[in-house]
Amino acid sequence: MRPFAYAAPGSLPAVLDALRDARPGTKILAGGTTLYDLMKLGVEAPPAVIDVHRLPELTGISVTETELVFGAGVRMADVSDHPVVSADYPALAESIWRAASQQLRNMATLGGNLLQRTRCSYFRDTDFACNKRKPGSGCDAMEGLDRHNALLGASSSCSATYAGDFAIALVAFDAVVDVAGPLGERSLALADLHVEPGENPDREHVLAADELIVRIRVPLTAVGRGSTYLKIRDRESYAFALASAAIGLVLDDGGVVTESRIALGGVATRPWRAVEAERSLLGSVLTEESARRAGEIAFAAARPGHTNGFRVELGIRTVAEAVRIAGKRAVR
Repeated sequence: MRPFAYAAPGSLPAVLDALRDARPGTKILAGGTTLYDLMKLGVEAPPAVIDVHRLPELTGISVTETELVFGAGVRMADVSDHPVVSADYPALAESIWRAASQQLRNMATLGGNLLQRTRCSYFRDTDFACNKRKPGSGCDAMEGLDRHNALLGASSSCSATYAGDFAIALVAFDAVVDVAGPLGERSLALADLHVEPGENPDREHVLAADELIVRIRVPLTAVGRGSTYLKIRDRESYAFALASAAIGLVLDDGGVVTESRIALGGVATRPWRAVEAERSLLGSVLTEESARRAGEIAFAAARPGHTNGFRVELGIRTVAEAVRIAGKRAVR
């Protein structure tokens, strides 16, 4: 790890001032569960870090009549244990307690989790070419071991998978992030936060260098109560997804789907909303066939590589099973 400057401003305005004056490459430090690892590996070498984990403006969980509000500095474990989250948004709670380990969840913050970097082994090893780590250097993952590469949203420059779980559930349920910067606060849909790699895979989100997430807001709706987050991985815990799905459903008294949400994780370069798959369920009674069909539509645009094709079928089955689980929980 290279030497770096450290600052811990005591307020949000002071942090924004520090970001305005920061040298290029300066990083925000919150829980540190990802940043420290990447610094030790030499993948990240910031000249300075700005510690925000004690900022009061980033703390707290509140519940209004219309939404859940999470400070960006809230620890992941505090969300999964929250009674309103567990009752009204089981998919959110499940997306967190199925992520990482309890020790990491006790430290990791929501804002940092949303902006975590890929777990692609070529990105994390500086001996390999990686356009995300060093733009223009190439992508050894394209012709290498691609078992975990993205099936959706990849480009000729990068096929690294977005690694998070919480963002998958958030994008399914129309969450919004509030962002602070030099011009004040702005809000954007979580679905618009992350970007596909295209020709600039080093750019993973739309935030400017002098902006940071201050809170996350999730609408309280019936579709949240009939939700689930299903994650398939190589081992039962402390592993990243081979495929995951966040599903939310509302059924009428006759069991007909009146509202649906489907988002995919572990298979795309960003949190992936499957809108056409959602539409396929509307107006129908849930069956094994309709659940399977939703999965097939969700993965219709998948582009497998040399060895990751098995994850297309795995993803289809993940969606189908998650639809079945959500159907049992759905509000009528």
